[in-house]
Amino acid sequence: MLSDIVIGDLVIGDLVIRDVHASAYRVPTDRPEADGTLSWDATTMVVVRADAGEAAGLGWTYAPAAAARVVTDLLAPVVCGGDPMDVPGLWAAMVRRVRNAGRTGVAGYAISAVDVALWDLKARLLGLPLARLFGLAGPSVPVYGSGGFTTYDDDVTTAQLAHWVHDQGIPRVKIKIGESAGTMPARDLHRVALARRVIGDAAELYVDANGGYGAKQAVRLERRMRDHDVRWFEEPVSSDDLAGLRLVRERADADVAAGEYGGDLVYFTRMCAAGAVDCLQIDATRCGGYTGWSGAAAIAAGHGLEVSAHCAPNLHAPVAAATPNLRHMEWFHDHVRIEGDLFDGAADPAGGAVRPPDAPGHGLTLRAGAAERYRVV
Repeated sequence: MLSDIVIGDLVIGDLVIRDVHASAYRVPTDRPEADGTLSWDATTMVVVRADAGEAAGLGWTYAPAAAARVVTDLLAPVVCGGDPMDVPGLWAAMVRRVRNAGRTGVAGYAISAVDVALWDLKARLLGLPLARLFGLAGPSVPVYGSGGFTTYDDDVTTAQLAHWVHDQGIPRVKIKIGESAGTMPARDLHRVALARRVIGDAAELYVDANGGYGAKQAVRLERRMRDHDVRWFEEPVSSDDLAGLRLVRERADADVAAGEYGGDLVYFTRMCAAGAVDCLQIDATRCGGYTGWSGAAAIAAGHGLEVSAHCAPNLHAPVAAATPNLRHMEWFHDHVRIEGDLFDGAADPAGGAVRPPDAPGHGLTLRAGAAERYRVV
């Protein structure tokens, strides 16, 4: 049996998780947004709080408000009363609990938010930054600016790209293409050319089609984008089409990336084994939190691949900094805006990299007054 951990007058072994609570917030976009296959005017964030002793851990996911009910009805009963030091065991219990509800999708997003809250709680109880609890692989996390929605006109796109590259010094940026499910390739190519003019020759240019093209169409367009030195082609076809991803990867100069919808380790194993990607995207708000992230990163490493953190940059910074095979992290416009509005302690990407906070846990606290404006559940 392990000895109790004693910090000052606090005996960690005496603590149990006494409460897990979830709330949902719906935050409107600052202007209409769309990618190749979806449009939206608001983003819903589900925030989980887990309490033990005098500490509270915070986790979140970008998911329908129904995920909050999954936390309350299914997950809280198996987590409350548990040892806050034993997060992997609690994660496994949550996975077993949602067997009949479906491991991936809304239930998986709920597990992700609780897992992040539990790791944050553990780190705060120990008085450690999360990145130090995990163990640093590097001092900072490279980021890339991400937005460039298909609904943006040239002026808005120009202003956003120029801000990232010329004002903040971020040396890599991404725009959305595949407009209207791949039916407007001329405008896609126009926007790629515009982006290159704005950012100059030194910055890296990425594109994301969100599965909007067919495989051969994506191959043809990638050839035309070579004139603009596009380095990263995200989801040129549906991420479910592993054969199509591999076809594009084999014929493209740009690196092909996918994986953001992965909800369990089987998904990531299949994608890597199929030779479908050059870089595996992982989203800790979808794949099972920090626990799920670590498993997915290990699978990628076993296939000789780097990983990239998808969205939710302030959530990903600690675990990304602890991942040896990390390439970079997405500085996604919507989530940057939401996390900066609703949380204290948000990161600064100046110079193109984020340092994990030195504060205990992931370093973020919810601004209750700001959040209440958007509360759904």
